[in-house]
Formats: sequence, C-alpha cells, structure tokens
Amino acid sequence: MDRYPFAYDHSKPFIPQVAEWVADVFYEHLPEAGFDIRDEQIYMSFQLERAFAEKRTLFAEAGVGTGKTFVYLLYALCYARYHRKPAIIACADETLIEQLVKPQGDIAKLMRHLALAIDARLAKSPDQYVCLVKLDDARFGYTEPELYRELHEQLPDFVHQRDTLQSFHAYGDRKQYPELSDEQWYRVSWDAFQDCFACEKRHRCGQTLSREHYRRSPDLIICSHDFYMEHVWTSEGRKREGQLPLLPDHCAVVFDEGHLLEAAAQKALTYKLKHVVFEELIIRLLKGEVRESLAVQIDEAIERSEVMFDVLEQHLVTIPGSERKQIMLEEPLLTAVQELRQVLTVIEDELVFESELYSLNDYHLRIVEEHLEMMQKALALFEQPDKLICWATEAVNGLTLVMMPRTVKEVLREHVFSLGIPIIFSSATLSVDGSFELLANNLGVDSYLSFSVASPYDYPSQLEVLAPTWTYGATFSEKMKAAVQLLQHSGGRALILFADKDELGRFKREAAYYPELTSLRLLYEGDREVSDLIQLFQEDEESVLCAASLWEGLDVPGPSLSNVIIWSLPFPPKDPVFMAKRQSSRSSYEEVDLPYMLLRLRQGIGRLIRSSTDRGIIAILSGELHQSAQLRGQVEALLPKGVVLQDALLPLQAR
Repeated sequence: MDRYPFAYDHSKPFIPQVAEWVADVFYEHLPEAGFDIRDEQIYMSFQLERAFAEKRTLFAEAGVGTGKTFVYLLYALCYARYHRKPAIIACADETLIEQLVKPQGDIAKLMRHLALAIDARLAKSPDQYVCLVKLDDARFGYTEPELYRELHEQLPDFVHQRDTLQSFHAYGDRKQYPELSDEQWYRVSWDAFQDCFACEKRHRCGQTLSREHYRRSPDLIICSHDFYMEHVWTSEGRKREGQLPLLPDHCAVVFDEGHLLEAAAQKALTYKLKHVVFEELIIRLLKGEVRESLAVQIDEAIERSEVMFDVLEQHLVTIPGSERKQIMLEEPLLTAVQELRQVLTVIEDELVFESELYSLNDYHLRIVEEHLEMMQKALALFEQPDKLICWATEAVNGLTLVMMPRTVKEVLREHVFSLGIPIIFSSATLSVDGSFELLANNLGVDSYLSFSVASPYDYPSQLEVLAPTWTYGATFSEKMKAAVQLLQHSGGRALILFADKDELGRFKREAAYYPELTSLRLLYEGDREVSDLIQLFQEDEESVLCAASLWEGLDVPGPSLSNVIIWSLPFPPKDPVFMAKRQSSRSSYEEVDLPYMLLRLRQGIGRLIRSSTDRGIIAILSGELHQSAQLRGQVEALLPKGVVLQDALLPLQAR
C-alpha cells in the first residue's frame, strides 16, 4: 500500500499538497462516483489546510449536508501517515462512533469510492465492555440469572481456560449484545467502582484486550469525548503505575460535535466515593504485617468515612425528576470532610514509612496509595465550595458521593490546547449569535481559527415546522393525542425526541392505551443497544424511534425519517450540574437555560433533512411558544432561512 493517496513531492511542503489532493477528490473523484460537488467542502478544506499547517485550534461550524466529515477524515488520514502517528477522531458519544464506522458510514464510503485502505479502530469507553466480575455476580444473582449464565457461556474459551500460549482477541463489546436493555447491560458492564488493578481476570478482560488492538492503528483511532478526556486526565497516573495511557501518542485530534466537549471534560474529572468501596480497599493493608499505629489509623479512617456519609445523608435534598440529590454544603458536612482528610493524610505518611519495611504487598500498597490520592483530590474540592459541583445518589449498598470541578478550562488549557497539535472542532452548532467566544472561553482556548458555512439544502421547500395550538395549555394528554395524529399523518416514519428519560418513560406507558398506535412499531431508547435500535428504525420504514439522547448525531436520510416530533422544549434538567451553573450566572435563564435549549433544539431540528431529496415535518409540542412572544421569536430565529414557524390546527390528515 502506498503511504499517501497522492504522489508526494518531498521538495515541497506537505500540507498544501494534501489540500490539492482533497480539492481533486471533491471536484473530480467523488462527482465521478455520483456525489454532488459542494463548494462548502472546498471552502472547509482550505480552512483546515491552515489549521493543520500551523498546528492551530479550529472551530469549524458547518451546517447539515456540507460534507464536513469527509473533509476532516481526509486531512486526518494524510497527517497521520506523514507523522507516523494515529489521529484521534473523538465523537460526542458511542452512538456517533457507530454512525461513523457503520458499513454505510463515511469511512466506508471513502474507502469504497476512493479505493483507499483506511485502518480505523474503535477505542470504546470502559462501560461499553462486559465486566467479568460483575457477570459472575449477575449469573448467581436473583434477577434474570439464566440470561447472564447464557451470556457467560458465550464468552471466548480463553476466558475460562488458564492454559498458556493461547490466542486472545477483543470481545465483550456492548454492540455484541444488542438484545440487552440498558438496565440489563448495567448489571454486567464495567463501572467506576470496579477495582481493575487488583482483578485476577484483568489479563483476559475484553476491555484490556481491546486496548491492545486499537493502539496498533497507524491511521485513525475513533473514540468518544468521554474516553479522550479520561485519557488526558489519567495519563500521568497510569504512567506512575507502570501502565500505558489509554491512547497512544497521536498527531491530531478532531472533536466531532465539539460543542459538547466541556460536559465530557467535566464528566472525566468527576470523582465518585462510596464508603463500602473505601472500606474494602483499605482493609487490604491489614492483611499484611503492619505497625499498630497504622492499624489504628485505618480503623479511624473507616470510622471517619462512616461519619461523613452519615452526615451527608442528613444534608441531602431530593430534586424532583432527578435521581441525583442536592447536597447542602453546611458546616457539619464540611467539618466531617475535613476530619476524614486529616486521617487520610496521616495514613499516607504512615505508608511512606511502611513501604520501606517491605512488610506489605507492593501491588496492593500501590493500589491503596492511588485510591487515597484520588480521595484527597476529590475531597479537597470542598475547600472551595464556589468551585465545586457535587451530588449524591442512593443504591442498596449505600450513598455515592459525586464531585466535579465547576469549570475545566484551566485543565483543558494545560493538558489539551498546549500540546502543539492541530485540534479541530466540528459541528453545525459551535457559535452563539455568530461568535465563538462563549465556547472558546468555556474550554480555555486562547487562540483559534474559525469559520461558518451554512447548509446547502433548500429548506423552505423541504421542511415544515409546526407549533400545534392547545386548548388546555399542552397537557400530557393533549400532546399524546397530537402525537398520535402526527404519526398517523406520516404513517410512522418518525423520531420523537424527549427532553429527558422521565418524559420518554411516561410516553411509553401511556402509548399502550392508544389503539391507533398498535399498528406501528415503536422503538424505545434503552430497550436495546442504541446503534442496533437505529438500524432497526432505518430498515423498518414505518417504525417510530423514541429517544431522549439522540438530539445530536443521528443520521437517517430517506423516507424512514419524515417526521420529527419534539415533545417539549429541551431546557436543561434541574440537577446539581445545571443548578451550579445557574448559581454562578448573573441571569440563569438568559445565560444557562435558554442557550442550552436553543442549541439542543437546533440540533434536534437538524435530524430531519439529511439529503437534498428529504422532505418532512417537524412539530414542536410546546405550550410556551404560544405564551411568550419573545421565546417564540428566539425559536424562529434559529430555524433555517426561509422556514417559518406555523401554528397548526390538528388533525393534519387533510394537509
């Protein structure tokens, strides 16, 4: 295989030659294969040329149908081969990853129509793999044990055998179990409380084996934003533990749907503490020969942890519609946190002396030290409550305390944007009122290039946007009846987007009472693996896909998606993350709630028209649009040029 897809002249700069080849691809090669010539792609190509040549950060805002994915894939591929290091394509979530690499996806199209050989490998998040320890618990548990026993029997032979010189391969990916619901999958998938370092099954773990596979890719490694940020935050710690970072050294990063990176960075910097996990971990030290002073401090730490979680429970406030509980940061809790930190500091000092005596298992000692360091970093956030976002969740085995920093731009600036490599943000929604300053400031980007290109589609002739009118203010019952009529009008072929899982769950329960829906195949997010669900939706033309998280990235051109029903305006949830953002803003509605809703709504509207031949209706089932002229005007302003928001009188059968 030739190293480059064009004849490279070593006497001339490399990137301009890439740009010339990319232009030829869009002007000649792809049109010969039946693709339209898109001026937007050519324009974007020259913008990326500068970003790659100067190793700059670029905000590439390109509307639906501009073919932006082709552009960044071609540049990333050539750049990776030039530097002999892979380029990272980081998508907003696992759903977008599957959209990119599916058999009909953009990578497959480039390989087929340009006769390119592209080595693109997936680096999926840990929670996308079966955890062998949790699987053992599930198959001997009380909930559907036969299901998990069957899953256990399907594992590769080398998982069960201990023979040497076996051949190993990656396995256990969520996508291999499409029939499992999200709830069933959670019982056997990795979570943050799994102690992988001490797990005796780690060398036969599908997650571990997958890393050995994707790290060898010479071209592209495709992962989620969450996974990339997890790599960034854990690299130094993993090196200290004698482990490789999650991702290999790479030459460039593309953040697809890059407007979602801040949330992923916050999630990656999230710390989770649980008393039972801490207690189980630290008593490992007592299995060796330890000095009495250390043993006393370990007992004290366990007691202090119990006290802290007891006090925490007394300072929780239930948030309606959320499984997260708000934490009241009052003096008794802050005191309990400080007392636990003090005893952890003493233990850390004791362990330094203990390690010199070689009386403890070195491996277990290192694990405990890393965990204590993590706890100290997490609990230290309580020293500056104004910079902390925290909440708690409840489970059978006790509370989980979750903490994250309020802002991540300082860490991003140091660990991502100072790397001196091209970093491309690609999305249809990066700017606010034509400016990229809000995104740049939130991410800590001090210097950047930017451009915006609109979608090439003829939206006025392809799209109708309706705002149904209401008699009783858009009650759930009214919305159900409106949705039924809209689905009958389009014969299914619809995507229903919900603001949260509670709305989705209620619709699922209520749908059973509407006989008009019995003839339609309703597919619900959470019932199956999401990429499998999307494939079923695309293949069954008259089906209906109901989802709460597919506002971005879903790409289903053709008649299978002719109707998008937006159940309610997607304002942010009332959970601790957004409550903290609201508290730190001068006007929570103007600075937090409204921008979030408008951006998400803009993304949702973009799900409908995915090709020049698509036609369809978008219906926004919102009472607020008829109650606030200002809000209505803001929604109308984000619609494609020439498209108006129509008040709709249902039924629609006569339209």
